[in-house]
Amino acid sequence: MKAHERLKGRGAQDPIDNRFESLSHELRSDFLNYCFANDESTMSNKTSCIDTFPKTIINKVNSPDLGLTFSLNPYQGCEHGCVYCYARNSHEYWGYNAGLDFESKILIKKNAPELLEAKLKSTSWKAAPIVLSGNTDCYQPIEKEYQITRKLLEVFWKYRHPVSIITKNSLILRDLDLLNALHQHQLVSVHLSITTLEEDTKNILEPRTVSIKKRLQTLSTLTDNNIPTHIMMAPIIPSINSHEILPLCKKVSELGADTINYTIVRLNGAIGQIFTTWLEKTLPDRKDKILNQIKECHNGALNDSVYGRRMKGDGQVADQIAQLFTIARTRYFKNKKKSTLNTSMHQSFKNGQLTLF
Repeated sequence: MKAHERLKGRGAQDPIDNRFESLSHELRSDFLNYCFANDESTMSNKTSCIDTFPKTIINKVNSPDLGLTFSLNPYQGCEHGCVYCYARNSHEYWGYNAGLDFESKILIKKNAPELLEAKLKSTSWKAAPIVLSGNTDCYQPIEKEYQITRKLLEVFWKYRHPVSIITKNSLILRDLDLLNALHQHQLVSVHLSITTLEEDTKNILEPRTVSIKKRLQTLSTLTDNNIPTHIMMAPIIPSINSHEILPLCKKVSELGADTINYTIVRLNGAIGQIFTTWLEKTLPDRKDKILNQIKECHNGALNDSVYGRRMKGDGQVADQIAQLFTIARTRYFKNKKKSTLNTSMHQSFKNGQLTLF
């Protein structure tokens, strides 16, 4: 990034300190002036991949308001660069920062398929839906090269184990053969994230995700194949995408989505600073209005960590959003329902051998 320019293709705009580190990073004015005078970059915009070697791969989810019990993340960090992403803070536990490091230093779990297979074969494991990913997108751009998610789906199919997928990338269609096989036994569902119908909004909020046009095409293809597909309009950000609730719900319903859900943005941990800086460089004229409306949803703060309230918010703005979704569900999703995944087959396939009775 030139010293005087907005960092394109990234959500985070400036270096940010890791709260667990004793050392901090500072861009000195003399360095910035030098870069400006010589038309040089102040930081690298390249993505690097770092191998990790975890000993376990399935995470028990204890949050009572997330609606999932187990998750599996083949990657840590996410190149999509969504500026609002709640998962940014998790990168600090790896020794990186929640800003540009989260988007550009991606941790790869190459042994994830082997770890999953060992877990599913374990005598103590009882089948329960496992969510890919829950934290970072399992179909982010590097999946095209590493294909870890596809290998994981092959394991789920081999052991006839239920899996749910959360993504905003059209790369999921590469694995349509496996999705169709799993669906024949009610073993898969997809949760597709669509936050806006406007490409310009997508480009600033989610700079390295696929276009909205491709995302809608992905939804259409999945539903044409009868894959249970649910839409997440998450997050709703007041004065950025809150005006799109009804038209977005109408559009995805027409394309066959089974259900739609939402969350209201909450800027927990380092994300408050990242998002505020992003507003200053991207939407400076609307910055105060947006931040004030977010605070109105969380009792005067940018974040709320109270279970049951943190996702939907409270107050007048949150109530208006909830009312719009009630109208949308009544109007566009009245006769639709969420799919249930099959947990009955796995036991017979656990040892690769069917029982006689």
